[in-house]
Formats: sequence, structure tokens, C-alpha cells
Amino acid sequence: MWKFANPIKHSIPEAHWPTAEEARRSLLFQPIRIGPLTLESRTWVPAMVPWRATEYGLVTQDNLDWYRRFAEGQPAALVVEATGVRDIPSGPLLRIGDDRFLPGLKTLVETVREASEGHTKLFIQIIDFLAVKRRPDPKKYFGRFLEINDRHRRALSDVTEDEGWITADEAIVRAYLMDAPVEVLDRTLSERELESLRFGYRERVTDTHLTHIRELPQFLPDIFADAARRAREAGFDGVELHYAHAYTMAGFLSALNVRDDGYGGPRENRVRLPLEVFRAVRQRVGDDYVVGVRFLGDEVIAGGNRIDDAVFFGVEFAKAGLDYLSISKGGKFEDAEQPKIGQAVYPYTGQSGYECMPTTLSDERGPFGRSVPLVAQIKLAVNDAGCGTPIVATGGITTFDQAEEILQRDDADIVGMARQALADPDWFRKVKFGRGQEVRRCTYTNYCEALDQAHRQVTCKLWDRKELDEPGISTAADGRRRLLPPRWDDHLSARIETKER
Repeated sequence: MWKFANPIKHSIPEAHWPTAEEARRSLLFQPIRIGPLTLESRTWVPAMVPWRATEYGLVTQDNLDWYRRFAEGQPAALVVEATGVRDIPSGPLLRIGDDRFLPGLKTLVETVREASEGHTKLFIQIIDFLAVKRRPDPKKYFGRFLEINDRHRRALSDVTEDEGWITADEAIVRAYLMDAPVEVLDRTLSERELESLRFGYRERVTDTHLTHIRELPQFLPDIFADAARRAREAGFDGVELHYAHAYTMAGFLSALNVRDDGYGGPRENRVRLPLEVFRAVRQRVGDDYVVGVRFLGDEVIAGGNRIDDAVFFGVEFAKAGLDYLSISKGGKFEDAEQPKIGQAVYPYTGQSGYECMPTTLSDERGPFGRSVPLVAQIKLAVNDAGCGTPIVATGGITTFDQAEEILQRDDADIVGMARQALADPDWFRKVKFGRGQEVRRCTYTNYCEALDQAHRQVTCKLWDRKELDEPGISTAADGRRRLLPPRWDDHLSARIETKER
């Protein structure tokens, strides 16, 4: 994981927890309109991938338990993990690319409705991604994967000053490259070939020599629209289009997108397909259904988008009619650390990954609310354009005061908490009922993110080894970690809630 050269260890901020009356009067617990829906408050749990689906993308009991536990905390909105719009293998991640996924998704919706007692609106984040292969063993790469051509032979001839390579048998070339020094490989292989060797093969939206990549603009709008139709049929309150991080739609938005077919180059071209996808989705689900978007305020990579790009995209999305904008930061493949042989590159290991999920080892700014200035600039531009589209701020937001100040400054309209909600799904009810001192505080060490990187079921170090003898709990495959936080003894808040009603 990327670190600052001279990191500063920050403490989690001290918290002043409101009384129930102070919480009731706060902006955080006021309702807000999102398209055709009204949220009960400005509280939001962004999408997190828990690695609990089947290998075929189907909902499991562990998925249901996971979302039930978040729903019990009654956030105003809960976003289900990035869910694949295409019916292709993707490991234990949810999918929505075929009608056979509907029964499980319907059960998930019903589970959240029941657990939240109807207080939580449920959205599902829908995503497309391109191929990413594991880093190969060099013997396999040179023995099978690398396509030897005349360019390699000429390069070897130049590097070794031996013209015999021009006519050398392919098997001899492969055998030589397998044991060649790094400097020879650097001068013989192309940049993409070196990347495939050292990081694993990865497709980009700019690989227009590949037919399926060139034709993405022709088929992605319908695929997203079909997924959104299924989401509505399953009972979700809305869909969130995933245009962030290291995935297909973010690739089209990126300044690194130099496609020459009208879908790359200038910002106006790069936003073209994302808008076409949205319009197809809107046409399929209708105007009375929430369609939001998550995108980046800054890519944090060389040559990538910066805040001026994000401001432009935010205004275009708002004018087009998206019902909310949720802002993230970073999380790109381009600066990721080299994976071990046999593992896939992970887009949250470089500086851009750090900025997506900063830890308490930080620079002088610290990790808390680090993306909020970007969100504020996007919101200001959207509002100046005459749009009242709600803006969701996320990233290192952990205390009531911090959340309330963001809203009071008008930096955002809604506050999202991912890692803090994972540490304590009951944060929202505890704070609402004046019991904030009982909140289990996230320490922002990214223990959870390390599990995600290893494709292991995501938990939190603050609770996954607690009360392992509790009857009926589900545990990870090794039996050493519980998969859900202990339940909160909320009898007092129940009495307060009954009195308020």
C-alpha cells in the first residue's frame, strides 16, 4: 500500500455527541428530496463489496445477513455493492445481467425493508468492467502468452548486435526472453507487453483494435438499461451508475481516453457515452425512478482528470437529469502496486488508492473529510448552473459534528459513511437517540480494505474476533472471524422512539 514519504500519525477526531433533541434539530437528520423520493435524513451508506455472493453472482444468505445488519441501523439510504451488468464470470460479486438473478435480489430488497422497518431506501450500484488478468509466471508468459513477431526479432538483433535473431525460430526467441536480463526485456517488449508481464494483462477503453472494445458504445447503453429495469423489477428504490474508479465508464470519462471515434479526447466526447447510458436507463425505468451516479472528483494519476473535469461532468450530469451525484476520488489501476505472481493488480494500492480510502498515516491534512473540498466545488458549479441536484459527500467522515458542519457549510447535501458504518452499522440510530457515546469508532487502518484486496469476506477488526461464542453467529471459512457485528442493545432507544411516535 502506498504511503507518504514522511507520514504523520493522526488520531481519530474527538467527538461531541448530540442529545436526542440536538440530533432531531440538526440538518443531518432532516429529510431531503431525491428525484421522486424523500429520504428521512441526510445519512447514507455508500456501496461496499463484501465478497459474499456465489461464484455465479447469486445472492447468498451471507449477503442477506450483511445488508440486514446495515438496515437495522436505519440509515436513510443504503447502496448495494457494485453489481455487474453483464452476465459474465466475476467471482463472488453480485450480478444483475440476467433475469435469473431477480429472485435473490428481490429477497435482498425484502430483507432490507423488513430490517429497517421501512426507514431505509435501497439503491443498487450497477457496474461494467473490462478484463483484468492475474500477473503471470514469466515461464507461462513467454512460453504461451506473448505473441512473437518481427518487431521482437529486430529489437533483439539491435540489443544483442546479432542479426541472427531476424530469422531465429520462435521457440528459440521465447527461450531466450524467458531468462533475459531486465534491460533486454525493457528494450525488446512494448510498454503494454511489459505491463502484461509485470502486472497482468488489462483491457482499456482505448483498445479499439479489439472489436468488443471498439463496439462498447453500441451495446453498453442497452446493457445498463436492462440491468436498471431488473433493479426496478426487483423492488430497489433506484440505481446508481458506477462511473468511478478503475472501471469501464470511468475509463471513458478519463483524460487518458484518447479514442478517435467521438467517444474520447475532449471532455465533451468523453462524457458522451456516460450520458447515452444514462438516457437509455432513464428511458427504460421512467421518470418516476431514482437514477444517480458515482464519479470521481479527481483521478489522482498522471495525465488524469482533475477537479475542473469533475466540475464539468457534474454540471453535465445534473443538466441531463440525474437524481443525485455521489463523489469519490482516485482508486485507479494506472498507479497500482505490482501484484505478486498469480494475483491480480488492485486499484487501491497506489497514491490514487490511498486518496480513495485514506488512513490515519497521512500528510498534514489528515484523512478525515479529505475529499470534501472537491465535493464543495462540484456542488457550487451545479447550483450555479441552476440545478438543485443533491450531492453526496463521502470519504473519512466519522463524527456527528463533522457531518453536520459539511451540511451547514453547504459543501454537500447528504453525508455518506462507508468504513464508519462498517465499524458500527448502528451509528445512525445511536446518534439519533442521543447515545453517540456508544458508537464503535472506526480507526481508519484499512484492515477491511486489506481483506477486500485478498478477495476475502470483508469484516472489521473492531468486532470480527468479539463474542465468537455467541450462539447462531456466522463465521468466515476459517471459523476465526465473525461475519457480522454484535447486535446493539437498543432497548432505551426503542422507548424513546415509541415516545416520539
